[in-house]
Amino acid sequence: MADPSTALQSTQADPVAGLIDIPLPPPVSLWPQTWMSQIAIVTLIGAAVAALLWFVHYWRSNCYRREALSELDRIEHAFAAQATPKELAAQLSALVRRTALAVFPRERIAPLAGPAWLAFLDDSYGEHEFSNGVGRLLASAPYDRIAPTDRQISSLVDLTRRWIKVHHV
Repeated sequence: MADPSTALQSTQADPVAGLIDIPLPPPVSLWPQTWMSQIAIVTLIGAAVAALLWFVHYWRSNCYRREALSELDRIEHAFAAQATPKELAAQLSALVRRTALAVFPRERIAPLAGPAWLAFLDDSYGEHEFSNGVGRLLASAPYDRIAPTDRQISSLVDLTRRWIKVHHV
C-alpha cells in the first residue's frame, strides 16, 4: 500500500497535475450557415465571373479600334513631319477603309466607292459629316488637283478619330 503522506507530497509538489483539460468547442466555419447567405455568395461570384467574361470580350472585340487609333497617331505624326496633305488624305482614306474591313463583312465594304462609301460611313457614324462635311475629302482629296488646307486635314483627322472611336457595327 502506498503511504498517504507520499501521495499528499506529490500533489503539493505539482498542483497542476490534478487538473483536467477543458474541452474546446469545434472551430467556426467560414462558410455562412443560412441558405440565403449561400445564395447571395454564389450569385456574387457568378456576377463577377460574368462581368470578367464581358470585359474580356469587350477588350478583344475592340482591339481593331486600338490598333487603328495607334495607326492614326502615326499618320498624324507623319503629317507633322511635313508629309503633303494629299498623302495624308490618302493615308487616312486607306486607314478608314482597312478599319471598316476589319469589322464589317468584306462583301459589304469592298464594292463601296465615292458617295456610297461616304453614305456608309455616315450610317455607321450616326451623323452626316462624311457626305456633307469635311469627310468628303476621304473620297476626293487623293484625286483633286488642289491640295486640302492644313485646317481641312486637321478636321479630317479629328473626324477620322471620332469615327474610329464611336462607329457602330
